[in-house]
Amino acid sequence: MSDMSKEAPDRAAQDDVPIQYMARTRAYYRALGYDAPYRWAHNIDAPFQSLKKPLAQSRVAIITTAAPYNPDKGDQGPGAIYNGGAKFYQVYDGDTSQSHDLRISHIAYDRVHTKADDSGSWFPLPALKQAAAQGRIGEVAPRFFGAPTNRSHRVTIETDAPEILARAQADGIDAAILVPNCPVCHQTVSIVARHLEASGIPTVVMGCAKDIVEHVGVPRFLFSDFPLGNAAGKPQDKASQALTLELALRLLESAVGPQTTMQSPLRWAQDPAWKNDYNNVALLSDDELARRRAEFDKQKDIAKGLRDTAA
Repeated sequence: MSDMSKEAPDRAAQDDVPIQYMARTRAYYRALGYDAPYRWAHNIDAPFQSLKKPLAQSRVAIITTAAPYNPDKGDQGPGAIYNGGAKFYQVYDGDTSQSHDLRISHIAYDRVHTKADDSGSWFPLPALKQAAAQGRIGEVAPRFFGAPTNRSHRVTIETDAPEILARAQADGIDAAILVPNCPVCHQTVSIVARHLEASGIPTVVMGCAKDIVEHVGVPRFLFSDFPLGNAAGKPQDKASQALTLELALRLLESAVGPQTTMQSPLRWAQDPAWKNDYNNVALLSDDELARRRAEFDKQKDIAKGLRDTAA
């Protein structure tokens, strides 16, 4: 008779590894009927800048892929289906002295295991303000910056990253924290982080898609093994959000060279089974794949109209 109590932990450990988002996304879109595989940005090295001054004297900015809520753009609330109409295609900024309602209905976060009902889990402005009040950082930058989630490497490299850099330089920031949400978001902010770092601004990416960020190659990466949409900590858990930010700040201070990854010790759940669900074609019926293809094409057409208008 086998000892199942000894076998079960081994099986759990084998499953408890970071999700391979690039491979899973490739298989997912192939199953939907899109034949040409997406080519992810890849670099074998990364630029690196040390902090020019202690964090307690530094002005720190946030760069986000979340979108400002607009009541004219359909359902953007907790649990909303993917909403291509809520996308944005140009860099924007916001006054950090004000409150902001930023949402993530326009991107492919994990809608099975998180509801997007607490922006503190993807937009760490409250936690950063608290860090400033405690003297952990010198001050919060006067503006945060919104980076469009762009599948085009060229547009991110040639247009969006330089625009964010120009605004960051105008604000005299000393360091930047970049927070993505979906798979492509992770690529976008990684490209932006590289651009900022090459221009003298130290950065740290807080993210949940380890394979994508490390494939692009960034100076510093704080990896949280959480469902997409929670790169800044667990929802409705301010202690988790505060610790996640603190780990990112420590990484800004401690990294001695590029491509330094730190993994958060926090766990989403004791059971790692949640990692099986995100866009896993093995769990989807033909009817469900057909439904998703039709919905994706519909949202893609909506987004194309917005993109053409923005251009």
